[in-house]
Amino acid sequence: MKSNTSLAVLAAAALLAACGTMGSAGPKAIATLEPTKGNTAAGTVTFQQKGDRVVVTAKVTGLPPNSEHGFHAHEKGDCSSGDGMSTGGHFNPNGKPHGPQSADHHAGDMPGLKADANGNAEASFELTGVTIGSGAADLVGRGLIVHAGPDDFKTQPTGNSGARVACGVIKLS
Repeated sequence: MKSNTSLAVLAAAALLAACGTMGSAGPKAIATLEPTKGNTAAGTVTFQQKGDRVVVTAKVTGLPPNSEHGFHAHEKGDCSSGDGMSTGGHFNPNGKPHGPQSADHHAGDMPGLKADANGNAEASFELTGVTIGSGAADLVGRGLIVHAGPDDFKTQPTGNSGARVACGVIKLS
């Protein structure tokens, strides 16, 4: 009997641990990126709240082969201008300097995208200092921009990443 009881206790513990892991996922959001005038970049980006972090998964096509691109959440969820400028500046509710995730940074600062030889970029990373669906640092309703060039993570306030080649709006899903 002792061995059956031990197995039951272990099984219950494993089940509880699995339930705790499943319950840690929070709200989700998605952005569909469309090319700005004269560009071909497009894709889908998902956002999922997991504790105090947001997990981002991006798939972008139509970029120049073997290129790097700045990638940011911007203030306004408005891609109507055709050039992406209607999204305003980087989303920065806490007044931080522009920079990488490892230092003080705008809420909208994200790691860059790297396109392969076919012009496709896939990325998955975690963001800190932002949320999905609540609070001052909520990404929902913000613009999402892929820039023409790489982000230097130094130039203030933009990272010197150039023109906006794709634009989308982050929406709760």
